[in-house]
Formats: sequence, structure tokens, C-alpha cells
Amino acid sequence: MTTPMLAGDRGLTAAEVAERVEAGAVNEAKRHTSRPLSAILRANFFTPLNAVIGVLAVIAIGFTALEEGFFEGLKQGLFAGVIIANIAIGTIQELRAKRTLDKLSLMNRSNAKVLRDGEVQEIAPNLIVRDDLVYVEPGDRIVVDGPVVESRNLEIDESLLTGEADPVAKAPGDEVRSGSFAVAGTGLFRAEQIGAESYAAKLVEEASKFTLARSELREGINRFIKLINWLIVPIALLLIVSQLADAANWRQIIVRTVAGIVPMIPEGLVLLTSVAFAVGVIRLGARHVLVQELPAIEGLARTDVLCLDKTGTLTEGGMDVDQIRPINGTDGEGVDTALAALAAADDSPNPTMQAVAAYLAENAVADPGWRVIDVMPFSSARKWSGTRFTDNGTWLLGAPDILLDHGDPVALEADMLAAQGMRVLALVTAESASTTGGVTGVKAQALVVLRQRLRETAAATLAYFKEQGVKVKIISGDSPAAVGAVAAQLGVEGAADTVDARRLPEDPEELADLLERATIFGRVKPHQKQAFVKALQSRGHTVAMTGDGVNDVLALKDADLGIAMGSGSAAARSVAQVVLLDDEFATLPHVVDEGRRVLGNIGRVSNLFLTKTVYAISLALFVAVGAITAWIMGNDPLPYPFLPIHQSLINLFTIGLPAFFLALAPTFERAKPNFVKRVLKFAIPAGICCAVPTFIVYLLSLAHDGTDSNLPQTTAGITLFCLALAALAITAKPYVWWKALLVCGCGGAFLLVLSVPVLADFYELSLPGVWNTTAAAVGVGSGVAALLFWLVVRPKHLAD
Repeated sequence: MTTPMLAGDRGLTAAEVAERVEAGAVNEAKRHTSRPLSAILRANFFTPLNAVIGVLAVIAIGFTALEEGFFEGLKQGLFAGVIIANIAIGTIQELRAKRTLDKLSLMNRSNAKVLRDGEVQEIAPNLIVRDDLVYVEPGDRIVVDGPVVESRNLEIDESLLTGEADPVAKAPGDEVRSGSFAVAGTGLFRAEQIGAESYAAKLVEEASKFTLARSELREGINRFIKLINWLIVPIALLLIVSQLADAANWRQIIVRTVAGIVPMIPEGLVLLTSVAFAVGVIRLGARHVLVQELPAIEGLARTDVLCLDKTGTLTEGGMDVDQIRPINGTDGEGVDTALAALAAADDSPNPTMQAVAAYLAENAVADPGWRVIDVMPFSSARKWSGTRFTDNGTWLLGAPDILLDHGDPVALEADMLAAQGMRVLALVTAESASTTGGVTGVKAQALVVLRQRLRETAAATLAYFKEQGVKVKIISGDSPAAVGAVAAQLGVEGAADTVDARRLPEDPEELADLLERATIFGRVKPHQKQAFVKALQSRGHTVAMTGDGVNDVLALKDADLGIAMGSGSAAARSVAQVVLLDDEFATLPHVVDEGRRVLGNIGRVSNLFLTKTVYAISLALFVAVGAITAWIMGNDPLPYPFLPIHQSLINLFTIGLPAFFLALAPTFERAKPNFVKRVLKFAIPAGICCAVPTFIVYLLSLAHDGTDSNLPQTTAGITLFCLALAALAITAKPYVWWKALLVCGCGGAFLLVLSVPVLADFYELSLPGVWNTTAAAVGVGSGVAALLFWLVVRPKHLAD
């Protein structure tokens, strides 16, 4: 790639680069696109839940082994298998997600351009050495710091550093800092602060970091765990104290107390949440979607307003010249010659100028070789570009409604063409023009009419979001008529009622009101896109923003979910949470589906785990109060009804196994707000409906069979299992064949354990007689009736 710069400096030589590499003066800013292996292992091995369960397992195994032998001790410690499962499954899935993220992030990485040996070369940012001359053009990120050596109207957007939206013109000697990006012009700067010395390692690379950003789902689960941690200690102490009356069987009391504490801990909930997110990353990776922050998967599922930038999202990146229409008898050959001169003078042509250059090449229009005084690059804020020539005056190419008076017949003709879905530019001459002082003495010479390439899948994707109740706002820097025409072709409602952003109200409340009503906006400037996002958020909307250009960065950064196109500018990709690497807008419904799968399924799984926690806490309280009451009244001690082995069996077939399948199942339900409230509304009544009948059946069986038999714990175990299975059956709705098979299979597995003597002996259960079966049936029937009333009938009644 030959350098387009005019500087005499040829950059570093290969030998000078080698010297700096040998000295370590290299931009060694590491790309943390995912957590390192050591961090993944630490996160999965050393967790508070694993520590608690591990300690309880050691206690159960040790005290059982002292009395009954090591094998019996291992049986009672089977619940610790969840630690192994947590570590293995969590680590494997996160490693798979890491590989996917690293691979996709490498695809998404933008190279830097450096001037070496007189040529501009593309290299990875980490290969920049000190004193390299870095070449930048519109859309390029600044990845190291240093002074500008040469500038051709170079303008840098430093909004990500300073918060100031206006681009800053850079002259030789001015500093550029990493974390900013070029929006207009071209330039060279010398790399002085590199690696850890620059902002790049902290600001630019952080945009692609594997991070667990703010997530309502994770925050809700963490709230549950904190609450449970506060409850476990006092309830466990109360349970221990209540069992001291039976001091002769102190070893068994400790083991049964462990059995009461273990089910209070939602040990698999955090695991399954992490697995669901990791699997989402892998599934979306297969569709060439780079998820730079894991909770972004749930972001689009919660979105109710989607702001679309027309160019690059609804239309494909390229354009084609449809026709060039000279104005008022202007010489057509002269117009072509002027356009060829403009194209030749533009060092960094945007897609529009590239389309013009391609058209001229097809028609064999050669560069006339006009001598250039000054080049004014295209800016999304100005919406025009131009060149001042030595002998041929000043020529500009840009938006007709910007360069021409509103009542100019040429501007009206341009509006008519734009209303047909064309993109129209005005080619004009001017007496004077500058990037800061404006334009004077404009005379229209021609209209350049371009065809935009609509994405084939855009109409179907927009229809999908309409069906899902997601409002779409199409915003663009093009003329309102052009944007409306494109929207009409795609079947968007309100395409005829376009809004010109140049006449938007400045009051935020009035702007928010307008955004609630209107759908199509043209002539939107970069800072206005940002204002749109903030105005919609002020009305309680969850806003997603798509874009591909440098003019979209501010809005992408402030949106609840920023979505960038893979072929877009490096700056846009760096601040977005999701990058569509193949530029396919039709992939967004898959991102929505994946987010809904995560949210819906983790909601179901949370219902199961928190139901278990509630019934475990309730049973522990009932037993503790009952035991203390019995001790006061001088009655026989009231032992906890279950051993750890019983809890392992019940939890396996009502929570552990089914929760894993439910967490990864497809679902298309729309995401609902108030995650914590919804889960508690299910878990508290479900847990109580499981605990109360179980405790009553246990008391009745103790009175009938006594403490020397294992029938009371078997009867209580059957009752609890059936009620927990009923809660699972309610949670699994809506039903498909595999869910029905899952619920029936779990029930059949428990029945098999009871029926096979070897398995029944292993789990210390017995086949119940008629009395116990009847008691369990009555308890299950009453509990299921209560479950159905509180979780199915009552919510529908309240809704009606």
C-alpha cells in the first residue's frame, strides 16, 4: 500500500523497527478478550457455595464413618457431587466460550497503519514500535499516543475521553491520544506513549474485554444468595439446638442437621446461570455474532425500542451511481471531469465517493490532473466534502439541502428524486469554502443520483420486531425524504410522516414526546442520535442502537445495548456490546431468541432452586419448633426427617437433572421485568405448599410407626418428592414432548429406586405399606391442590 502522504519523512526502516523490538519498545498492550485460564479455574473452584458444601460434606462423611463405616459415610456425602459437577460443567462451558470469544475477537480486531520505508503497512496494534509514524483516516481508532506530524484537515473525536461531542481539528504538533478516533481528514502522528504508557490498554482494549457487566438477572440471583446466607446461620443454629435433647445419638443428629442445611443452598443456580450465558456466547458465535459482554445476551431480549441507522443496517454498505444529471445545460463532460478530479484528490474516499469513482472508471473518465490547493474531507456534521483547485476553482459534493437554498429548484428536484428512494448529492462550485467558515457563492452544477442497496432480509427482520412488540426508530443523516422512501419500501409504518431533525425541539421532554409518536428521522447529527437514546431512556424504555459509522459511536456508547456492524468503523465496534461480524441485520432475531432463552429458562430454574430453599428453611423451622416444644413438654425427641442421602435423591430428580435441561432449552417467551419479584411470587408459596404437608405426614407417620423404623422418613420423602415434582411440572410449562418425558422420567426414576431392593437399601428407604401410602397420598393431594390454587388458578383469577 503506497502512502498517500506528502511528507518527506519515510518512516522507520526495517532495521530501526528491529532495534526497537529488541529493546522492548513495542506496544505490548494485551488484548483481554476473555478471562485467562487461571481466572476461570479460580472462579469455578473457589466459590463460597463450594466451600460451604465442601465443609458440610466433610462433616457428613466423617461423623457417619465414625459410627457406620467409610462407605456409609461416602453415601451421606453424595450431595457433594454437585461441587464436582459445578466445577466441571462450569469450567468446560466457560473454556468453550473463551475459545469462541478469542476467535471472534481476532476476526473483529482492526489493524493499525504505519508508515515504514516510505509505504503505509497494515500491522496488528501490538506490533507498533516507539517512533513509528501511524497513519489515520476516518473511522480509525487511535491506539497509541503521540504528536501529529502531518495533517490533511485531520479531525479527531475525543468524546470517549473528554465527553465533548465536537470533533477537534489537529495540526502538526498537536497531541492525539488513544481511545479517540478520526472522523475526517487524514494524518500521520508519531507513536511516543505505547503499551502500558498509553490510554490504549485501559480504554480501547477494555471495550472487547470478557466482562460480567450490569445484569438484572445476575443481580437478582446475587440478592437471593445474600438473603439465603443471612438466613442459613440462625436457622442452622436453631435446628442444632433443637436436636440436643437426643444427646445419645449426637453423631446422627449432626448428620441429620447437615441434611437440613444442604437443601437451603441453591448450589446449582449460579452454575446454570453461567452455563446459560456461556452456551449463548457459543451459539451466537456460530452465527458470527461477537458478544463482547456476556449480559448483552439478555439486553436485546429486554429491549422495547430499537434505533436503526439506515445506512449499513437496512441498506448494504455499497452504493451504485444511477445517473449524473447536469443542471441548466451544464456541460456533462465538464461535470464528469470535475468529479474525476474530486475523486483523485480524496485520499480517504467514503462509500459515496467510491461509488462515484467506480462509475467514472466504468465510463473511462480519467483524472484530469487538476492541481490541488486544499482538500476538505467529508464530515458527517458538515455533510459535504470538497477541493480547492489552483486553476479550476472550488468544487463541493454534498447534501442538496445543506449546500442549496431551500427554495432552489435544484433542491426541489433533489427532494423529488429522494422521495423515490434515491440518494441524491449536489455537485456545486463555490466562491469560498472552509471546514470552519462555511460556504459562500454556491452555484449548482449537477445532481449525482445513487441507488442504495437494500438488504434482502431487512423487511422480514423489521416485521419480526413489529410482531414482538419492539418499536423501531429509523434515524439517518440522509434527507428525510430519502429515509422515508427506504422505510416505505421495507413496509415500515409511519414512513410517510418523516421528521427533519434540523427542526427538532431542544427541550428534552418535547423531544421525548416526539420520539414516542414518530418513527422516521432524517438529517440526524451524531449528537442528536445520542440525545434520542437518552430521551427514550427517560421514558423508561430499554433502548438498543445499531450503527456502523463514527457518527454512531456516541449513541452506541449510551444505549442500553450497542450493536455494531463488523465492516463498520473500528471506533463503532470498540464501544458496542454486540458486533455482527458478517453485517447481517437478520441475525438480530437470533440474538433476541438467545436472550429470551437465557432469561426465560434461568427464571424457571430459579423457581426450582428457590422453591427448594424455601421448603428446606420451612422444614428446618417446623422441626426445630416441634423439637423444642416436645422437649419442653417432656415428649420424645423429634429428629429431622431426612438424611443427606435422601436429599441427594430428591434434589437429583426434582431440581438438578431437570434444571440442567430446562436451562438450555429453546424458548420464545418475551422477557418480563421484575425478575426477583416474579421468582419469589412462585418460590415462597410453592415451598410452603411442599413443606407443610410433608411435615404433617412425617408427624403422623412418627406417631404410627415410631422412630425405630425408617417408614416415617420414607413417607415424608415420598410426599416431598411428589410435591417438588408437581412444582417442577408447573415450572416446565408450556409443554412439548420432551418436557413431558422429562417430568415423567424423573417420577419413574424415583419409583424405580423405591421398587428395587438394592437401590432402596442404598438410599435407606422402604416400600411403604397401605397406611403410609394413604397418608402420603392425602398429603400429596392436599399439597398439589394448594400448589395449583396459588400458582395457577389464583394468578389467572387476579388477571381476570
